[in-house]
Order: sequence, then C-alpha cells, then structure tokens
Amino acid sequence: MNLANRLKAIKPSPTLALNAKAKALVAQGVDVVSFAAGEPDFDTPDFIKQAAIDALSKGFTKYTPTAGIPELREAICAKLERDNHLKFAPEQVLVSVGAKHSLYNIFQALLNEGDEVIILSPYWVSYPDMVQLAGGKPVIIETREEDGFAPDPEAIRKALSPRTKALIINSPSNPSGVVLSRDTLTKIADAVRGHECLLVSDDIYEKLLYTGEFANIGNVAPDLVPRLVVVNGMSKAFSMTGWRLGYTAGPKWLIAGMQMIQDQSTSNPSSFSQKAAVAALKGPESIFEPMVKEFRARRDMVVELLNSFDGVRCRAPEGAFYVLPNISGLYGRSYKGTPLQGSLQVSDILLNDFRIAAVPGAPFGVDANIRLSFATSREQLSKGLERFREFTASVR
Repeated sequence: MNLANRLKAIKPSPTLALNAKAKALVAQGVDVVSFAAGEPDFDTPDFIKQAAIDALSKGFTKYTPTAGIPELREAICAKLERDNHLKFAPEQVLVSVGAKHSLYNIFQALLNEGDEVIILSPYWVSYPDMVQLAGGKPVIIETREEDGFAPDPEAIRKALSPRTKALIINSPSNPSGVVLSRDTLTKIADAVRGHECLLVSDDIYEKLLYTGEFANIGNVAPDLVPRLVVVNGMSKAFSMTGWRLGYTAGPKWLIAGMQMIQDQSTSNPSSFSQKAAVAALKGPESIFEPMVKEFRARRDMVVELLNSFDGVRCRAPEGAFYVLPNISGLYGRSYKGTPLQGSLQVSDILLNDFRIAAVPGAPFGVDANIRLSFATSREQLSKGLERFREFTASVR
C-alpha cells in the first residue's frame, strides 16, 4: 500500500518542523532560543476571551452554518468596508479554520490539473504546496532585495498565460516584512488588467505596520474588485493563533465552490471561536497599538544588531514580525573547516551548535537569507542574537 501520488511533490512545512525540533530540545532541558514561530507572544485580549466564555456559558457549542454564523459574516463585511474600503455582501464571505484553510479552499475550488498560479518570491512556504495539492502549477516570479522585493510588472506580464488562474499578493509579507506601496500595487494591477486571473490578497498581517500605510490592490484598482479575493483572519493582529479563525471574501461563484469543499471537509469552524471573532472585529482599534509599538522597538533592535555582524546585512521590514537577513556574505567561507553553501546548512549549524532556531530561506525561495521572527521577548532576542554573533565570528 502506497501514499497518494499527490504527496510526492509536497514538502513538510520548514517552520513547523523547525519549531517542533526546537520544542523537543527544550523538553530535553536544552536552552534553545527560537526565532521560528510565526505567532505573537502577546495574550489574546481579555474582552475577546470573555466573549468565548460567555458563548460557552450560554451553550453555544453546537454546529453552525458551514460558512460561519450570520453575525460574524456581517461583522467581516463591516470590517472590510470600514478598514479597507471594500464592499462585500455576507454571501460573499466564507469563515474557515484559519487563513491557511481559507487559502487551501481557494485553490481546491479554483484549480484544474495544470492550471497556473503566479507567486512572488520570497513567498510564504505553503503557497506552492497548496497549489500543487490542487493539481496546479506554481509560477514563481523572483524579486530583488535591492529593489525592496517589489515585483517587476513586466515579469508579471510575461508570466501570464491562458492557464493562469490567480496571482497571490501578500503584503505585509511573510517572510520579508515588505509592505507593497500603492504605486507598486498600481503597477501590478496594470500588468494583469485585461487578463481574467483572480487576485488573491493575503492580508493577514495588515494591522502590523511600522511605516507607511496598508493598501489592498482593490483600493488602487476598483475596476478589479470583481475578481479580488481577500484572505484574512484573527491569528496575527488579535493574537488568536490557537483559535483557528480565518475568512475569505470574494466573488459569489468562488465562495460557493469553497463552501462545497468545506461542507465535505471540516464543515463549520469552532462555534465559540466565531463569537470571540465577532467581539474582536467590533472591538476598539486601540488594542493593536501596544503590540505594534513593542514589535517596532524589537524590529529596530534586531535590524541594528544584525547589520553589525560580519557577513550579514538586513533591511528593516515595514510590517509583520519577521526579518530576512541576507547571509550570503558568509557563503564560500568555512565553519569548522566546512564551506558554507546555503541557508539550510546554516540553519542546521545554528540549531545544533548555537541553540538558535532560525528558518532557512530556501523554502521561501531565497537561499541567500534566513528568516527570524522577533515575536519573542527582548531578553530572548538579545540572547539569541549574541549566539548568532558568535557564529558569524567563528566563520573564517
């Protein structure tokens, strides 16, 4: 008996695998500093937790409609109109088990065998595998660090084909923290205008901004909103990673197809998590300020330190809670007599010899880099970066 052929092209998530390995070492009593996890180290706000407690106390523990309770879908529409100036009806919204699940549903409902999805590199590691699991083909467009990882619109035009079903936009970005400017979004819109592909906007980090402002491509190209698909969720901004609540807003025909997928897979998300999400979306914007202020301070500290290390350079991210230091200045040099040749090798050395969990850049499409999350305490950041400095100083 063999596993399905579809699994042959799929790779384990490097972030989940590395985080699991780091936690296993910690369980053995090893002092590991983890820069791997993509989740805030802040607690879920009390008023959100109370909404879930109230729902439990009232017995709101049964199945709900697959697409989510009406109250939540209406709250999502109100949020999109208030914050993003995008108008959707409740029947254009599907609530899922996290934004990751939302993206999975999109590709399962959209793609036929051989259909193409354009992905900008560096990219979140799960995009290509989700596309492949749906029988699609990821079409990677590389961007340059010296250009701030902004895509070349001409490269997008050349990548479009009769088989292109979607283009993914992730801003602020995981792993780079790049926030695409309105000008860049306008150029992307110009590049795809005239083609029928969907524009999948993964906005999960929209509230975690340190410079500039957030804009969705629908804000700069209203004529493209009919084929805009917005993905967001509660995990990052509201520090609700374990609550597993994400959502999609998009064309009715796509949402209906996604609901059919969800009908036969997970059905509805957790009932009381949905009540908590309603409270979160209706809550005050001020809850984001302390988190963003602290993350900005950590970002500044991390970027300054990394740029002082030999062989390392690091641009300051405009959003999210990751830095993507370029370590290619270390490649070709030796550690313990062995030449350094890539991010996977460096990541292994950092964990095994220096007890730092840092995610290699190769699975994100950038082997010259590694990804470090600064969603941990300043004390842990200082300790981990001192170990990283020791590593760079030992490279000859």
